[in-house]
Amino acid sequence: MTVQFGIDRLLADPALLKSLEGQRVALLAHPASVTADLTHSLDALVAAGVNVTAVFGPQHGVRGDLQDNMMESPDFNDPTYGMPVFSLYGEVRRPTGQSMHTFDVILIDLQDLGCRIYTYVTTLLYMLEAAAAHGKAVWVLDRPNPAGRPVEGTLLRAGWESFVGAGPMVMRHGLTMGEMGAWFIRHFNLDVDYRVIEMAGWKPDAAPGYGWPADRAWVNPSPNAANVNMARAYAGTVMVEGATLSEGRGTTRPLELFGAPDIDARGVIAEMQRLAPEWLTGCKLRDIWFEPTFHKHAGKLNSGIHIHADGPWYDDAAFRPWRVQALGFKAIRALYPDYPIWRGTDFKYEYTDDVLAIDVINGGPILREWVDDAGAAPGDLDALALPDEAAWRGEISDLLLY
Repeated sequence: MTVQFGIDRLLADPALLKSLEGQRVALLAHPASVTADLTHSLDALVAAGVNVTAVFGPQHGVRGDLQDNMMESPDFNDPTYGMPVFSLYGEVRRPTGQSMHTFDVILIDLQDLGCRIYTYVTTLLYMLEAAAAHGKAVWVLDRPNPAGRPVEGTLLRAGWESFVGAGPMVMRHGLTMGEMGAWFIRHFNLDVDYRVIEMAGWKPDAAPGYGWPADRAWVNPSPNAANVNMARAYAGTVMVEGATLSEGRGTTRPLELFGAPDIDARGVIAEMQRLAPEWLTGCKLRDIWFEPTFHKHAGKLNSGIHIHADGPWYDDAAFRPWRVQALGFKAIRALYPDYPIWRGTDFKYEYTDDVLAIDVINGGPILREWVDDAGAAPGDLDALALPDEAAWRGEISDLLLY
């Protein structure tokens, strides 16, 4: 059965469209907000007669034109339809009262990657909070979690909330955006008119695509999310943003790899296999050379490790990207004890001050402290993560729609 995403179900259901009649409708979208035939959701909704009065864009913008992190988008008027387009990653990250008065119902049609740090989930929370405050209705047009149902990582610790950590969830959360919205409403006790336009036919445990339907084209939800392999690896490789290592920005395979000019990738892989071979199941590590054209180590030859969560090695249930990347850091620390792995507090990550980016990313210092403790073994990190993972699975079990 072909999978129908939320936008496709809305457009195909006259009763759903009729319930939007007489309403001023806003759309929160980005370049991956497309129908099955790759029509952008804004164009499709307008063509279907929906009265779209405002558009909101998340990080990287409605048009996805901003490559790097922390590049802000301005407000503008849509050049085709004339309605205002409000940036939620510019002068503000929460919708303003002025922008909330432009609609009655907002349709949220964002493709997520299934990772706590991917900022679209935080933007979802901020919009839910604003909708609760202003008496607006929120519909999430649901889309697949391309990383599937597996969950992994420690829970974000109290006090570490940020734009890349909206609440006490694990790194790889296993939810769709519609399900995440329901968790936010319950966890933060929000009184909001909320509805999920569910997908039809999505089977997150089904081969070959698992989280991502094999018959659906991939459109980058952000400029560096180029394929499903990246989406699967991202809950681990995103941590490299808090390291001095390159995560592959400035190459054609960003956030699928990591490396630096002054490490030996083959040696690192061998040390990873020595330390915790059981953490490397479900994927294949390949040593590579790469030269970023911009960003960290630009113009320098890097020795790197490419994580292949695809091909005959991929096992959806076994692959644990957060542990794979943690093990990469641990191997580098073991081989090069004085290596400056972590970016310092002078690097301001996603509107934070005087904290290490790696700790912001991980929702606390647990992972960094484990890496830097020469006496800490893989079992010690498992002892911290396994209870959190079990607790999260229990907490979300009644929210799963598929």
